[in-house]
Amino acid sequence: MASAIPAPLAPSTANWHWKNKTVTPWAKQWFERELTSVRVSGEGTEEVGVEHVEEVEGDVELGQRKSKLITIYDCKVVLNWSGTASDGTAVSGKLTVPEVSHEITLDGTSDFVYEWSLTTARTPAVDALFQLAKKQLPAALEAKFNAFPAAIVDTHGKDLTVSADPSRQGSPAPAASAPAPAAKSDAALKKKADGAGVAKSGGQAVNTTTLSVDAQFMASADDLFGLLSDEKRIPQWTRAPATGSPQAGSEYSMFGGGVKGKFVSLSPPKEFVQTWALSSPTWPSDHFATLTTTLDQGSDSTKVTWSLKGVPLGMEEEITRNLQGY
Repeated sequence: MASAIPAPLAPSTANWHWKNKTVTPWAKQWFERELTSVRVSGEGTEEVGVEHVEEVEGDVELGQRKSKLITIYDCKVVLNWSGTASDGTAVSGKLTVPEVSHEITLDGTSDFVYEWSLTTARTPAVDALFQLAKKQLPAALEAKFNAFPAAIVDTHGKDLTVSADPSRQGSPAPAASAPAPAAKSDAALKKKADGAGVAKSGGQAVNTTTLSVDAQFMASADDLFGLLSDEKRIPQWTRAPATGSPQAGSEYSMFGGGVKGKFVSLSPPKEFVQTWALSSPTWPSDHFATLTTTLDQGSDSTKVTWSLKGVPLGMEEEITRNLQGY
């Protein structure tokens, strides 16, 4: 008698069981690509950034249990940093981050630890650049670390989740219940060009585009509105200082100054609008985009849409990563 071929499990059943995927090699490449794009500037000609990722030690996995995707990682990251002092001296050193983990990034059980060393002979100008690195690089690095869980889910979630739609190979399920929006979202990235988007920066025309990200959260619109706009609550998910009162005309900063602007209007709990600029050498000086955050309350969840209008052409990939992390 021929043996019967078991019928495939229904998606709802298949996604309930524990599945696991090791993504450590991919994670190392992600750190090497993303962290070496980190660069900050001081006054005058001072500039410092990550030159090379020397070591990523640890394991990175994506698990699925009860239809939820869970990031599991604990890594030690060793970086070589370099920069140019105010007197033109080339400065270099090493930075070790002993723990980049789900517990720190998403659960907030502790703060990141940074172990710095300087290899260049010390002078006043060198010391000034060293202080700039220690003051500004952590916030820029943590913006990348905060984007890491979402990148894991976006890249590998489809390999673990069985879709009910036969035309699709799979789609990421919501991540485990963590406070950071980047890890909980099933982000659907949508990108479109303005066509006629032109802004002025320093007297120069800047051709721009609009980027949009939306995500579904198992939380009320009221709670999410406060989580995304209140300076006292923003650090719960950015793991970095934030300033600014959620009032029209009030200036704000996030990610330790990595993002800044002004609140334009607020209509709680449905929408708020901000000007938005990235503190980065690649962002045009004095140029601000406009970020509109819309919250659509459903019966058991809230859809949040971030629409950023005025992104300089050529920066779509970099700002997309920032939005996904945001």
